[in-house]
Formats: sequence, structure tokens, C-alpha cells
Amino acid sequence: MSELKDLVEFIAKKLVDRPDEVKVNEVNAERTTVIELRVAKEDLGKIIGKEGKTAKAIRTILSAASAKLNKRVFLEIVE
Repeated sequence: MSELKDLVEFIAKKLVDRPDEVKVNEVNAERTTVIELRVAKEDLGKIIGKEGKTAKAIRTILSAASAKLNKRVFLEIVE
């Protein structure tokens, strides 16, 4: 499942001004995985996007990628 974690990290690092502060943590349950994304406070708006569109797009990509693995994956953006 680490390829999904790597995917989120790659996307996030391309979007923010401070890529060195991007932290991605993966929490596994039986059939569900939660990917926690932390970025610098000033980059939070870039990850969420206008009206949450960027965050929704990241979640859509993650959902499509996780469908192949028969797992539910949730992206949680942590402040």
C-alpha cells in the first residue's frame, strides 16, 4: 500500500512551496487505509484549493488508484 502513500507525497510536494515539510503517514485497518497528509501551515491553502477542489482532486486520484487494490483509502489533511 506504500505506493499510494508515495503517490500522495509526490502530488503534495509538487503543489507546495515548502516540499521538505510534507509528511505523509499511513494508518492501516482491516479493509481501510487512512493516509494522513501534513504540510507547512502556509501551504495548507494550496493543498485544499479554492472551495476544496484540489483536495477533492487528490482524493479522486487516490480513490481510482486504490480501486485496483480492493481497499478503501481515505485522505485526511492534518493541520
